[in-house]
Formats: sequence, structure tokens, C-alpha cells
Amino acid sequence: MKCDVDIAKDVASHYSVTAMPTFVFLKGKTKVEQVRGANKPALESALRRHSGSSSSGVFSGKGQTLGGGSAPIDKTDISNTLNQATGAVSNLDAPLKVLLGLVVLLNNTTPAELKFSITPPGHHVPEFFELTAKDLKAIEQDRLASLRASRPSTSTHDPDEYDEYDDDEDVAQETQDARSLLQSTQSLVHIRISRPGTLRLESLLDQSRVPVRISYPSTVNIVPCPTVEFVDKELVEDNVRCSGQDPDLELMIRVYGVPPLSLRWLKTINGRREHYLVEGIEKNSALKEDTSTMRRGTPEEMKIPLSIALDTPGTYVYALEEVTDSVGNVVRIGPDASGDFSGSIQTRTTRSLVVLRRPKVSFKSCGPGSPTSLLIGSEASLGISVSDAEEFDSPWEISLKYEPSADGDKQNKRHKPWNKTLKTQGDLNLRVNGPGNYAIVRVQGKRCLGDILSPETCRVVEKPLPTAEIEWKRIHECSGDTGVSASLVLRGTPPFQVYYRMQRDNESPRDQSKTISSSRGELTLQPERSGHYTFTFTHLSDAYYKKVELSGPSIDQVIHPLAAADFVASQGGSKRRINSCDGDTVPVDVELRGTGPWNLEMQVVGPRSSEILQIEGIETPRKSILVPIPQGINGDEGTFDINIVSIEDVYKCKRTVSIPGITVSVRGIKATARFYNSGGKRSTTVLENEPASLPLRLTGDAPWRLKYRHVGDNKILTRTLNNPNDDLVVTQRGTFEILEISDSRCPGTVMTEASTFEVNWVPRPSAKLSPETKSFYEPYNSSHILPPVCEGTVDHVDLDLKGRPPFEIMYNIGQNDNGGTKVIDQPTFNSIQPRTRFQLQTSRHGRMYYEVKQIGDADYPLAKHRNAVIPRAVRDALNCAPSTLDPLSNSIWVDVAETAAIVPFDRRIDYCVGETTQFQLEGTPPWNIGYRVNAKAYSHEAKVSPFSLVQQQPGEFTITSIAHQQKLCKTAVADIHFTVHPLPSAQVGHGKRIYQDIHEGDQAEIVFTLIGEPPFTFTYQRSEPSSKKGGKPGKVLETHTVSRVMTNGYSVFSALEGTWTVTSISDRYCRYPPAQPDVGPEKRV
Repeated sequence: MKCDVDIAKDVASHYSVTAMPTFVFLKGKTKVEQVRGANKPALESALRRHSGSSSSGVFSGKGQTLGGGSAPIDKTDISNTLNQATGAVSNLDAPLKVLLGLVVLLNNTTPAELKFSITPPGHHVPEFFELTAKDLKAIEQDRLASLRASRPSTSTHDPDEYDEYDDDEDVAQETQDARSLLQSTQSLVHIRISRPGTLRLESLLDQSRVPVRISYPSTVNIVPCPTVEFVDKELVEDNVRCSGQDPDLELMIRVYGVPPLSLRWLKTINGRREHYLVEGIEKNSALKEDTSTMRRGTPEEMKIPLSIALDTPGTYVYALEEVTDSVGNVVRIGPDASGDFSGSIQTRTTRSLVVLRRPKVSFKSCGPGSPTSLLIGSEASLGISVSDAEEFDSPWEISLKYEPSADGDKQNKRHKPWNKTLKTQGDLNLRVNGPGNYAIVRVQGKRCLGDILSPETCRVVEKPLPTAEIEWKRIHECSGDTGVSASLVLRGTPPFQVYYRMQRDNESPRDQSKTISSSRGELTLQPERSGHYTFTFTHLSDAYYKKVELSGPSIDQVIHPLAAADFVASQGGSKRRINSCDGDTVPVDVELRGTGPWNLEMQVVGPRSSEILQIEGIETPRKSILVPIPQGINGDEGTFDINIVSIEDVYKCKRTVSIPGITVSVRGIKATARFYNSGGKRSTTVLENEPASLPLRLTGDAPWRLKYRHVGDNKILTRTLNNPNDDLVVTQRGTFEILEISDSRCPGTVMTEASTFEVNWVPRPSAKLSPETKSFYEPYNSSHILPPVCEGTVDHVDLDLKGRPPFEIMYNIGQNDNGGTKVIDQPTFNSIQPRTRFQLQTSRHGRMYYEVKQIGDADYPLAKHRNAVIPRAVRDALNCAPSTLDPLSNSIWVDVAETAAIVPFDRRIDYCVGETTQFQLEGTPPWNIGYRVNAKAYSHEAKVSPFSLVQQQPGEFTITSIAHQQKLCKTAVADIHFTVHPLPSAQVGHGKRIYQDIHEGDQAEIVFTLIGEPPFTFTYQRSEPSSKKGGKPGKVLETHTVSRVMTNGYSVFSALEGTWTVTSISDRYCRYPPAQPDVGPEKRV
């Protein structure tokens, strides 16, 4: 397991990790050993100690070994050595397998000549080869060169710490590690192998040309690496299938190697992976043959079928991963198991196919129990739904069959059966005009045959036109024929809408309609006016057809409607209430129907008795009748009811009337309105233009409608009030008068003695020059000219103030400037006395101007009335008002100075010692900048912008203020502060110069002490040692950079000679040496 200490800081702390790399050995959860630094011998020794008896050494694998010599040989060491040297050959790249074919173990021998033979598989005649010492040396050099060439692709060095010396170190280390497992008298030579077969060592001569004894065994079988691939071509040409299609689909796999073979492969369906292992792959005949065939290592070629099921739609990927032969050779031929299989993959070791969903088709909103309606002469829409379909499979062909309804010979002649095939990209709407049965027969996509879901049939029913049977009846009463009634029998689909026409005499006909919800209905027509009427049914509608023309019977009749009477505006069967404000009678409006003249009978019901009124000979349909107020109510508060009892028309046909009556409310006291007086006066005083509330006192029933006016203005205003003690809100000053008042029932009376109210304004404060002040008055612009004074002489002006103290006076100070007037100041001062003075500026010569701009007092504070204009009333001796002045004559130029500001170029909150901070200055130069460093205050004057400071002290830095205009305009700054951090540093050997000698094979620990805020990144160098102690280091041999160091200590273990120094370091905030800034004018802090 590999652990990143930058991420898992708790793990690094638990195991006390202070150097990179550190190896921790665990048994279960118990720590048994720890190796610090890249000490490969110590690491391998720890591996051997803790691996147990089941370990086969650093390398593992199967094979045979060759060796020679008469000295005693440790079989375990030789086996481990040869396994290390040869066991990994099958996992190397192809060029390296040729160079590192076979290793020969020698004992007490320096080879001069080596002879060997190779017998190819299936042959009996060997081929002989002879290698000299020079050839063996060349093979060794080629082997080492190949290892170096392959090192960049297989190296596990950290890219940040890798340099050009690492390759030589790794190759030399690997060679030394292999030889360290040999005895002191043993050595290794390599034979280059180019083809498989049985290799035999024939002879070996040492430097004295003396034959060397070759120990058993002297032969080894070299077999070809196993291979596996897909050989089927069907999916390569077309890898698209449909769900459930090809149940017998197979993929053919060709396997080659020494049997029995093992094969690992994986299957991915829609991203879900499953891994499989097949073992014991060999031909059936091999089971009957002698096992010597396997010992001879004869490879075989076999073909294996792989059956696949296409039940799930989606993407299928089959990939061959690994093949192993009987000798133990393992060949990884597929992609990494963690790779992403997406898209179409068709290679020697992968097969992919896309399984499409089968489209499903059915009718929408139509089936055996819910047929589709078809109107005569029109078309019906049949919806066909296509679901679970792949866009890749479109367009889809849908085959339909139509059988007409068997409703007689006439129907069969109108429509003929048919079969159609339609293409569609999605849901389909089929327009049909014939009744019958429609069925979906087949659906076929571009690739897949679809499924037909229920409902697969749709019945279309033709709806008949609606018809009506109509029977007319006359309605006869005492006055004659009063109307007609019609009995209707309707055929069709309810609800029905019956349309009829009614015409009176020569008037224009009126079309009306009635809705009937069932197949039978009654229609009664009794017009309210007399005349000759014609009634005709014109059209009929049902749920499907609209306004089908009817040719039903009409009826003519002279109608005399029954007499009827009602109160005007009587609504919804509820009683109407009216008010009687004055008088002995109440006007009541009635509406009469029928044939006049009419006789009307009414009843007046009072609190003590009732009375019948007879009104005869009413000629007009609408009549206003004066009903007397019953005795005992007139003049007092009370109510009584009026009802219509009966009505009689010209034909003496009398009818009783049952309608709601009218309730009359008799008002004895009228509503009144007046202004309320507080303390005997009806007036108020408010601030200028502030709203004033005038108190009212009202009697009567809410709501009230009040009419009033402003005296001096003829405009009449209206206000609706809901409270008897409401207020009338006005914003003008002057006198207001109430004109009219009415409540919810009757007009009222205005109390004349309290009908007016006066509104006054609080006068604004004013100022004038004190009479004791000597001055010359200039009427042209209403100014006072003071006598001249000498520069530097103390002088003042007294002002007389009117208003409520305390006072606030804001005035302008101006001075001549290039023919005009320039405002140089606008001060404000306070006074609690009616007379005050302000000092005049006499520090500079020239004409000075003073103008009182605004005055505030307790009623009109400047905070709320700063923009109010000071009223000026100027008149001459003849009491004439001044004329309008030229705007250029009574205006001045005001020079507004901008507020000084300082803005940092960079909104950082962390800086380093030596860095430059730059600020943009706004305002008029020169500026004065105030700042603090570690609570100590400083100031600096800048004449140009931008302004730069070089930070020389660590700590807290804050800009406190900035001023310009000769320091008159000063602005406090509260949002510019940051921290200045010290530069990081590093020590080697705790800051001491250390000279350390080590024994061969040992390592020295170089300790780096890092000072600053982690994480650190630092660069160190190893240089040639100086010839004498204390001298300068020599040539730089290597340079390394270490990043993400979270502690203040770091160690490196090395056995290389040299002088170690740190060249650069950076911590969380700063780096040393720092980059040189490019700045303008600056000041060092």
C-alpha cells in the first residue's frame, strides 16, 4: 500500500514518518519493522525476514537451471538467483526477451569459450553455436544498454526528484542485487536466444582452455509465449444486434501455447464488469497422449467458442486479458482492467456489440372497449404510440390492416378493406374517414423487428346526426293565449343545445337557445309583451355535431301575457330598503307587465296597523307611487313595509302577486358636520409644507361624503369618511370651509358656526446684518459691502437671528479668481443666542465674499431642511418688488474638491519582507499618507501617483489616513491592512559544517532544518567535495527539489560522496531568494 503523507497526515504522525521514502512492515495491525530511506539492501533483508517459508525470493516463476563447478553449491541460493535472473523474462518487452534469453551460472570459472545447441520443436537435428569471451562480453553490454533504454518507461522515480543519474544507479543496483545472492566463487553469463527449442550446453572452456564440468541438468526447454485472439469476423463487419436476436451467437477464440492453458477474460454490459477464468484448455487428444509431450513443451493451437446471450439492451464488450501456459509463462494481452471500454472496440483481443431495444407499438386512447368516434363527412385521428425504441433503429415501418364495418351493402360499397405500411420517426397520428376495425399487423425498424402491444386493434364508429321530434302546445289562461310549450324527443349524444327563433309582429327576430341534458325535454315560451309571435326551431347540437339544421314545425300565435308587477331594482328575492329623510310620503317605483291600463293593490304595514291602497288606471308600464307614511312614525325614527298584493289588466284578469316587499326607514334626525375646536379656537400651526390634520365631528351613519373648499379657491373638494371623529388632512395654509355633508342614508346639515378651520405655518428662521455693523448696502444684489481691512487683522460680523434657538448657520466663503468668484470654503457654526458673530478670513489679501447659505433652528434643523431656499423679500422706497435678475448675476462658481483616497494595486493580505506594495492615490498632489507598522505610526509625503513602499519589517502593516489640499482634506482609511511575513530559511546539519566519513555499503543521513510556515518546497545540491576542509565546493553533481514538506525537518540518506547545500526554499507565504520587483519611486519601510 502506498500512502501520500501530504493527504494522510494522521498516518504519517502515527508511524513517525520524517524521511521520504519510509517503509513500514505490518503483520495484521502490528508494526514489526520500519526502514527509513531508499536503502535497497535493508529493504530486501526485511522482506526475507518477514516473508515466511512460503516465499520464493524477490522474484517468482518456474523454469530449469544450468550450472557447473566442483565447489559445494547452496541449492536454495542458486535457485533464488536464477529465478531472479530468468523468471521475469516472460514479462519483459520483446527486444529484451531476445537479449536476456538465458542465464548460465558459473563456479570458479572465467569462460573463454561456450558451446551450446538448440533443437527446434518437432525436429531431431540440433543446431550448434559457439560463443567466445568477447561474444559474452558484448552480450552483457547489450543487456545493460537495453535495461537503460527501457528505464524511463518503467521507472518508479518521483518526476519531481528524477535526474539523469538515476538510470545508471538503478541498473547498477539491480545488477549488484542479483550478484549479491551468489557465493563469492560464483558468476553469471548470458546467452542470446532467438527461437524456441531445447537448449543444451555442449561444452565450456575456461581461460586455460580446460573443459569445465557441466552439472545436471544440462538442457532446458525454451517455449514460445502463449497467444490468444478473436478470430471471428461476423462482429467486425456488423456489431449491431437486437434484444433477443441470435440466441446461438458465438465468438471464436484462437489459443496458442503449451497446454494446458489458462485464459482470463472479462465481459462488460452497460459498464458493469464480470471477470472469468478458464483453466485446463487443451485438445481432447492430448488427454490420451503421454505426458512427455508437455515436458517437451510442444505448443498447440486450439479454437474455443464463447456463447453470448443478448437479453439486455445496451453495449457489450468482451476483452481477453491474460493467457498462461503450462510452463508458467504469463502474457498480458488485453487492456488494463481499470480502463474505460466505450464506443465500438474491434481488435484482436476485444469484441464489442450494441444491442438495441425492440420497438413497441400500440394504439393510444383507443381499444376494444373505447372506440374512436367518427363524424359524418370528416376524419378521425388514430394515435399510434412507439415506445422503448432506439433512435439508431429509426425510421420504423408500421403495417396496418383495415376492415370496414359490416353494416349492410351500402356501407361495404362506400369503403374497401386495405393494408398499408407507414414510416415514422416517432409517435404517429393516422387520419381515417371510414368506420371499421383498424389493426397493427407488424412493426419493423431499420435493424430490429418490433413487438405489438395491446391494444393492437382500434374500432372506429361513425356517429349519426342528431334529430328531434317536436310537438307544439298553446298555453291559454284568463287573458287568452299567454304562450306556447314544446315537447322535444332528441336523438344523438347528450347534452343537447336547442336553438330557436322568436319574432314579434314586424320586429327583428331574436335567436335564443336552451341546453337539455337528456333525450327528452320541455320548452315553455311566455313573452312579457302582447303581440303576434312566430316560434321556429332552427338548429340542434349534441356532444359531437354543432348546429345541425332542423326543418321542424313552426307555430304562430297572438299572445296576451298575464299581468305582473314588481318593485324597481328588487333583486334576487330579497327585500329592498329605502330611506325617508323628510316629508309625509315616500316615492316608490313599480314596474308593470301585461296589457294596460292596470289596477294595482298595495298594502302598507306600520308598527301598529296596516292599510290597503288602491291605485287604478295606471297607463304606463313604469309608475312612481307616493305612499303615505303611517301614523306614529312621521317625525320619529322607525320603519314600515310596503307590499304589492295584486294586479289586474285590461282584460279584467286579476292575479295575486308574491314578490318581496320594501322596507322603508324613516329618518327623524339629519346628519351633521363641524370642525372640532380645542381650547376655543379652530386653528393649528405646522411646519411649512407639512400635512395638517383638521379634526371633524360627524353625526349619522357611516360612510359620510364631505364637500369642502380652501377659502380663496373656488375648487370644491370631496372626501369620503368612515369615522365620526375622523380628520381632514390638508397641506396648504389658509382657511378651509365645510360646504356639504351626507351620510349613507340622507343629506345632512353643516354647523355654520363651526364650518371653518385655519391652518398656519411656523415661520422659517432668518438672519440679517446687525445695525451696529458698518456697511454699504448694494440694492442691485441685496448685499452689504464692509469697509476694507488689512491683511492679518482680526475682524468679525454680527448677525441678528430670528427663530427658535439653537441656530445652525451655513455660509459660503468666496474669493475673486480670474474674473470670477471661487468658493474656497463652506463652514457651519451653531448659536443659542439671537445675535451671533462669525470671524472673517483676513489671512490672504483680495476681495472676499460671504453668503449665508442656509439657516436652521429647532423647528427647521439643517439635517432635514438643508435644501430649503431662504426667502428674500426686497423692496425699494416706493414699495416696489425687485425685477428678476440675470442668473449670471446672482450665481457663483463652486469648486468642489474630490476626497483624497488610496487604493492598493493588489488586494492581498499576505506579503513577504522585501516585497513592494503599490498604491493608487486619488486627489490633488501632494499627498500625506499615514500608516502603522507593528503599532508604530509613520507618515510620508508623496508627490506622484502611484506610491510604492518596500516592506522591510515583518509584522502587521496598516494604512491609517490620507490627506491632500495642504493637509486640509484628510480622510481616515480603515480597510487597508495586511501581514508582512519573514523570509523562510534552511539549515543543513542543524546549521553546522559537518564532515562525515562512512564505511563502504553504509549511508549517511543528511538532515535539513526548515524555518518558516509549512508546507515547504526547497532545492538542494550535491557538489564535489573540496580538496581541503573549509574550501569552496566543487562542480555541482546533482540537484533535487522536494515539495509538500509539512514538517520543519527533512532527511535524505545517501552513500554518495559530496557536499550538500540548500540553494532555495519557499514556505506557505514567501520564498528565498525572492524575485526582484520592478517598481517606480519607492520608500523602504
